Amino acid sequence: MNKLNRMIDDLIEREGAFVDHPDDKGGPTMYGITEKVARLHGWDGQMRHMPRALAVKIYKDQFWTAPNFDRVSMLSLRVAEELLDTGVNMGISWAGQFLQRSLNALNSQGTHYSDLSVDGLIGNSTLGALKDYLDRRGKTGEDVLMKALNCLQGTRYVELAEARERNESFVFGWFDHRISF
Repeated sequence: MNKLNRMIDDLIEREGAFVDHPDDKGGPTMYGITEKVARLHGWDGQMRHMPRALAVKIYKDQFWTAPNFDRVSMLSLRVAEELLDTGVNMGISWAGQFLQRSLNALNSQGTHYSDLSVDGLIGNSTLGALKDYLDRRGKTGEDVLMKALNCLQGTRYVELAEARERNESFVFGWFDHRISF
């Protein structure tokens, strides 16, 4: 099994099968795919019957290739997997912004590479900064970047709970299953 398929299998394991929690603004999901996203990809049946193969295709197309996480994986598979998980859980733009903000904070006042525009879009500038960062900092730098990404993700979870009390239903699970050090 290739690494992407393993990552998606792990992601589906975390997301579970059919869920329709009353506090979830996203509505019913199957394998972590919201009904809205499933409909955009041609699924017109009941969410509880959406095939796993469609979820895998959506993860590959919309949450891996489209946001350029596949290109990130050529530099760091760990970072790419973190971005995939974050992108699925809270949106690919948030994952991109967390990476850009972290790289900006870790660039020694612009002496290692130029500050990035924090737009959530991973393009050549973000990929170049990530490559420069990892070339300079190595494995320890990758570890630090992973911590930074998880810290920003955790902060966002607290903000979501503060902004909408019903999100408190999910905060414990988000921290338990999504944040790692």
